[in-house]
Amino acid sequence: MPHIVILEDEPSIAESLVFVLQAEGFTTHWEMLATKALAYVKAQSVDLMIMDVGLPDMTGFEACKQLRKFSELPVIFLTARGDELDRVVGLEIGADDYVVKPFSPREIAARVKAILKRSLPRQDLSAVVNASSELNRDKNPVAEFSLDIERKSIYYQQQLLSLTRFEYCLLEMLITQPGRVFSREQLLGAAGVTLDAGYDRSIDSHIKSLRAKLRQINPAAEPIKTQRGFGYCYQPDARECR
Repeated sequence: MPHIVILEDEPSIAESLVFVLQAEGFTTHWEMLATKALAYVKAQSVDLMIMDVGLPDMTGFEACKQLRKFSELPVIFLTARGDELDRVVGLEIGADDYVVKPFSPREIAARVKAILKRSLPRQDLSAVVNASSELNRDKNPVAEFSLDIERKSIYYQQQLLSLTRFEYCLLEMLITQPGRVFSREQLLGAAGVTLDAGYDRSIDSHIKSLRAKLRQINPAAEPIKTQRGFGYCYQPDARECR
């Protein structure tokens, strides 16, 4: 399986990335210091590195420069700075992608897959996709939903759902973490939208639309549950949302 190194000094961000990437079938290793991460990359077989720009011991830009002295490992930069100059500098010194905080961990996972698709041999990529599908089936043994990541498609009880991009992002986040309650802000993040855009209450209308599409296939089922005061969750079988 592709091995991802995460270089991030904020535990909450790193832990969310570890959780999502492992759920997608990747193995991960997390470091808070650039010196330790670079030493790890030298000693281990690594397929991609996710690197914060603001680090305690050196900047991510400097770490990337040092990395490029001995490796062409793909790099995704994470940063709180969205200035065009910073993005240009990051890409010019050898980064493959540049993501501004706040971001959705699932967006990062999608970007990781896109980069690996360009850089990994075809057979290795197939292993990634197949492993991800196996994990999703394990999480949902009744196969109520089936997720085709490559085609950005979701099947419900073996029927293809006609979804907007926004609806796909919401439903993907819910069904890949059954039982977990997501706030409106977290669901917006999955679609790449921030609260500043004023879309927080539009989540309700998108959930309503999703439920209507699911009822067309199975009128008796209600897999997307509302947790009043908190948000929404996908509740398969008799599991409780948490």
